[in-house]
Amino acid sequence: MASNYPNGSSRFSHVKQTSNDLDSDIGSVEFATYTVQIPATPDNQPAGVSLQRSTSQRVEDQYASSSMFTGGYNCITRAQLKDKVIETDTSHPQMTWAKGSYCTVPGCDAQVVTDERGLDIVPCECGYKICMDCYRDAMRNGESICPGCKEPYKEMDMNEYGVTMRQQRLSTDGMSKTERRMSRMKSKSMKSKALVESQAIEMDQNQWLFETKGSYGYGNAMWPKADVNGGHDGMGGDPKMFKEKQWKPLTCEVTISAAILSPYRLLVLARLVALGLFLQWRVRHPNEDAVWLWLMSVICEFWFAFSWILDQLPKLCPINRIAYVDVLKEKFETPNPSNPTGKSDLPGIDIFVSTADPEKEPPLVTANTILSILATDYPVEKLACYVSDDGGALLTFEAMAEAASFANLWVPFCRKHDIEPRNPESYFSMKRDPYKNKVRSDFVRDRRQIKREYDEFKVRINGLPDSIRRRSDAFNAREEIKAMKLRRENRDDEPVENLKFPKATWMTDGTQWPGTWVISAPEHTKGDHASIIQVMLKPPSDEPLKGTEDDLNSMNLSEVDIRLPMLVYVSREKRPGYDHNKKAGAMNALVRASAVMSNGAFILNLDCDHYIYYSQAMREGMCFMMDCGGERLCYVQFPQRFEGIDPSDRYANHNTVFFDVNMRALDGIQGPVYVGTGCLFRRVALYGFDPPSLKERDSCCSGFFAKRKKTSSVASAPEVDSQDGSVELDNDNEEMGLSLIPKTFGNSSLFVDSIRVAEFQGRPLADHPSMKNGRPIGALTLPRELLDASTVAEAISCISCWYEDKTEWGQRVGWIYGSVTEDVVTGYRMHNRGWKSIYCVTKKDAFRGSAPINLTDRLHQVLRWATGSVEIFFSRNNALLASSRMKFLQRIAYLNVAMYPFTSIFLIVYCFLPALSLFTGKFIVQELNVTFLVYLLGITITLILLAVLEIKWSGIELEEWWRNEQFWLIGGTSAHLAAVLQGLLKVIAGIEISFTLTSKSGGDDADDDFVDLYIFKWTSLMVPPITIIMINLIGMGVALCRTIYSDAPKWSALLGGSFFSFWVLAHLYPFAKGLMGRRGRTPTIVYVWSGLLAITISLLWVAISPPSSSDGIGAVGNRIGSPVTE
Repeated sequence: MASNYPNGSSRFSHVKQTSNDLDSDIGSVEFATYTVQIPATPDNQPAGVSLQRSTSQRVEDQYASSSMFTGGYNCITRAQLKDKVIETDTSHPQMTWAKGSYCTVPGCDAQVVTDERGLDIVPCECGYKICMDCYRDAMRNGESICPGCKEPYKEMDMNEYGVTMRQQRLSTDGMSKTERRMSRMKSKSMKSKALVESQAIEMDQNQWLFETKGSYGYGNAMWPKADVNGGHDGMGGDPKMFKEKQWKPLTCEVTISAAILSPYRLLVLARLVALGLFLQWRVRHPNEDAVWLWLMSVICEFWFAFSWILDQLPKLCPINRIAYVDVLKEKFETPNPSNPTGKSDLPGIDIFVSTADPEKEPPLVTANTILSILATDYPVEKLACYVSDDGGALLTFEAMAEAASFANLWVPFCRKHDIEPRNPESYFSMKRDPYKNKVRSDFVRDRRQIKREYDEFKVRINGLPDSIRRRSDAFNAREEIKAMKLRRENRDDEPVENLKFPKATWMTDGTQWPGTWVISAPEHTKGDHASIIQVMLKPPSDEPLKGTEDDLNSMNLSEVDIRLPMLVYVSREKRPGYDHNKKAGAMNALVRASAVMSNGAFILNLDCDHYIYYSQAMREGMCFMMDCGGERLCYVQFPQRFEGIDPSDRYANHNTVFFDVNMRALDGIQGPVYVGTGCLFRRVALYGFDPPSLKERDSCCSGFFAKRKKTSSVASAPEVDSQDGSVELDNDNEEMGLSLIPKTFGNSSLFVDSIRVAEFQGRPLADHPSMKNGRPIGALTLPRELLDASTVAEAISCISCWYEDKTEWGQRVGWIYGSVTEDVVTGYRMHNRGWKSIYCVTKKDAFRGSAPINLTDRLHQVLRWATGSVEIFFSRNNALLASSRMKFLQRIAYLNVAMYPFTSIFLIVYCFLPALSLFTGKFIVQELNVTFLVYLLGITITLILLAVLEIKWSGIELEEWWRNEQFWLIGGTSAHLAAVLQGLLKVIAGIEISFTLTSKSGGDDADDDFVDLYIFKWTSLMVPPITIIMINLIGMGVALCRTIYSDAPKWSALLGGSFFSFWVLAHLYPFAKGLMGRRGRTPTIVYVWSGLLAITISLLWVAISPPSSSDGIGAVGNRIGSPVTE
C-alpha cells in the first residue's frame, strides 16, 4: 500500500506490553491486555468451526496475485490484471492466470477468479458469477447489490468468529496487518506455557533407560559416556540432564580426533620456530657477491612467512557438525497437545535468485534452479521464491512463467516418487540407474511423461527469443498502421520518412512490456525502466491440496499434495543518475519487497546457476537456527559444489581447499565467511541489529524497539521499565523514533512493522527451561496472510530507485555497498557486531552450480575476487579496525582475506629470482652449505606433513591440494597482481581500468563434454606468467651451457637456481597446458609472444652483461674458432 499514514511515516501505538520474549522462565510468561480487541485465533475457536477466509479477502488475494504491478520515480503505481503471460495455457489451480468461468454480467467477457482448487469464487450465496472488475463496480456504487438476486452482498463466513466482518474490522481498527498477526502468534503461548511446564517435570525412567545407552549396575544407573568423536545421542553422559530427558538437540558438534589435531598444532608451532630461525640465519649471512639478489630474496621470504602465519592461525580449531533432521520433524511437524493437527511450526524462508542478463545467464539454467526450489522438501506454505531480474528482460519473465507452468507437473512428480536431485536437467542427465530403489508400478510411465513434457519445455524456452521477436514485429506493424491511418485522418503533411515509431517489446496479452525493450527506447533500457512485480504462483492454501486421478495418460496425484510455493518475479526500478549498486542493490530490493509480501524469518540466496541438489538442505540449515543458541547465528553457509569441471580440475575450480579446509577451520572460531551464494540468513541480522545477549531479557530487535545502544544501529529509543520489563514509548522517545526510522530503513510503515514479526518468528522453540529467548510452541501454525493490492503496491515503492536515498541501506542495513565482493563485507559486518555463523556440510551436496573451466574466464573470476579484497583493505572494513566483539583468530582470517592479493608483488619477484640467479651465476646465499640445506629441508618437510594432516581431517584428496598450490602461483602472478594495480590506481588516482578479452580459438568440438576447457581468449593477464616461463627456461639453458663450457664450473649455483626454476615451472604447468589448448591447435599469438619475449630478453641481457673473451661461452667460442682462422 502506498502508506497507512501520511507521507509514508510509521506510527507507534501507545500500548504497554509485558515482556513476552521468553527470556525469563517459561512459567513466568504473561501478557497485558491490549486496548484493541484481538481477533480470534485457531486455539480460541468455537467447537467445530475452522479458520476460514472471507470471500472478499480471497477475491482480493486472487486479484493481487494475477496482476502485474508497475511504478517508480514520479510514476503512479498501476496494477494491470493479466489473464495470459505465456503462449501456452495451464490448468493448475494455483497459477495466477488459471482460467475460471466467464462473468455473467451482460456485456462483460472477463473471467471469474478461482480458489486453490480451481473453483469459481462467487461473492453471493445465490451463486451469481461475477468477475473482479464488475464486483468492484458493484461495491463502489455504495449499495453493494448483487446483479443476480438483487440482494445486498453478504460475507459468506460472517459466523467465523461469532461476529460480522464489519464488527471485526471495527475491533481491530488501529492495528496494522503485522500487528494483528503478531498478537495472534503471541496468544498461542497461553496454552503452550502450561504444557511445557508439565512436560519438563514428567519423566519415564524406563523409557529413558531404553532410549539411551544407560544400564543398571549394582543398584546404581551407569551413565553413558560420550562417543569417540565427542558427540552424544541427545542425552550424552551428564546426570544433570536426567530431568531434561524429553528435550533433544537438533545438532551435534563433532571435534576432530586429538590424534590428528594435536600433531597438527605441534607441526604448526615447529614450522613457525623453523621459519624464525631460518630468517634469522638469512639476515646474519648475506651474500656479499650479490647483495641485491640476497636483499630481494630476504624481503620476499619475510612476507611469505607473514602471509603463511595469517593463513595458518585460523586453521587451528577445525570442527565438524551433524544436523538431526528427524528430530526437527519431530519437534516442529509432529502432532502434540499444542499442535493437534501436526501443522508445520517451522519459520518461513524467502529464497532469492538473482539474474541480470539472459544472454550471459541462459534462462533455461535459471528456470531449472527455480524448479529445484519449488520442489524442495520444506513446508509449501512456508516458502516463497523471489526472482530478481536486474536486466528487466521479457525473455527472463516469460521463461519464469514457463517454469511456473511446468512446475505443476514436475513438483508433484518429485514428491510422489521422492526424486533426487530435483533439477530436471540434472536428473535426466544422470548416468546412474534412475530406477534404483523405485517400487511404484507407475514410476516408469510417469517418468516417460515428465521427460517428454520437459523436452517440450526446453524447446519452448529455447524458442522464446524468436517468439518475442515475431510477436513484437507483428504488434509494432499494427501500431504503425494505426498511426499512419490516424495521420491520414488528421491530414498531416509531414513526410512519412520523417516519422519514427518506437520498436516496443510486446507481451502475449497485447500490452507493451514495461521493462527493457529488445530495441532500446527512453524509459525502456537496462538502466532506465520502471519497477515490476508479478506473482507467478500465488501463496498456497494452508491445508494440503490433493490432486486427482485422471485418465491413463496422466499421473495419478490423488495422494500427492499439488500445492506450489509462492513465486514472484521482481525487477527493481532503474533510472539514470542513480547508483544502483549492482548485485548488492538488487538483493536489498528483494529484502524489502519480500518483507512486505511474505516476511520469511530466514532468507536463502542463490545464484541463478546454483540449484538445490539435496532437497532437505534447508531443513539441515534450519536445525542449526532452531537449536539451543541458534538465536545468535546470523547465517548458515553451505559449501559450494560445482558440476561440469574437467576430471583433473586443471585450474582448481572446485576450490576444495578453501571450502573443506579453511571454512571448516573458521567454523571452530566465530564462523565461516559469507561467499555470495548458498547461504541461509537470519533476516533481522541483515537489518543491522546486534545479536541477543544470553544474559539480557531483550531480543535482538530491542535496540530498535527499546533502549538505544551506542553499538547498535537503532531507530527509536523507548524506555525500558526495569521492574516488569515492559516497553513504553513516551512522547519524547516516540518523536525521536519517528525521526530516526526513515533515516535507517526508509519510510515504508509496512516494512518497519514486519521487523518485529520476523524477529519473533526466527526464535527457536521455547521447549526447554534453558531456552531463554524462545517462542511458544505452535505459534507459527497460523495461516499466512493473504495478499492484497495495497501490499504489493507497497512492495513496488520499496524497490523504487529513490527509496534508499538518505537511509542506511548498503551502509549498515542489508548487503553492504562499495566493494566488488559485497558478500565478504556483508558477512564481516555481522561478525563485527558479535554474530556467529555456522558451516553446514550436508550428507549430500546441498547445492550445485557451474564454474568457468577455461583459463581466461577463471583468471577473470579470480581477478574480480582479488580486486574486492584490495578494496576491502583500503576501506573501513579492514579487519585491523574491527571491534572487540570479533574474536582474535576471526580477525586474522578477515585480515588474510584482505591482504592475500599483495603477496603477488613478492611472489612475482621471487619467481624471477631463479632466472636471475642462473643468468648471473650467483645465488641467494653465498654458498650451498649444510645449514641452509637443513633449514630448507625442515621447512619443506613440515609443510608436507601439515598438508598430509589437513588432508586427513578435511577429507580432501592430495591431488586437490596440489592443484590448489599450482593455481595459487598462477593466480598470484597474473590476476592478483592486476588486482593490486587496479586497486592502487582506484584509491590513489581514482582511475578504473579493465582487462578485456580479445581473440578466441578452440572449443569447436561439440561432442566433447569439456569443450570449454580448450577455449582460448587472449588477455593481458597472461603476460606475466608467460614472461616468467620464458625467462626461467632461457635462464636454465644459459646456465647449463655456461657451466658445461666454463673453466671453473659452479655446479652449486646451477643446482640451486635450477631447483627453484623447476619449482616455478612445475607450478605453472597447468597454465602452460592451457596455452597449448588441444594438440596441434596452439594459437598463433602464443608463438608470437614467446618469440618476442625470448628475443627481447636475450638482447637486453647481451646489452647489460656482454660475454667476455676469458670466461663463459665467449671464451669457448674463441678457443674453437682460432684454429679455423689460422
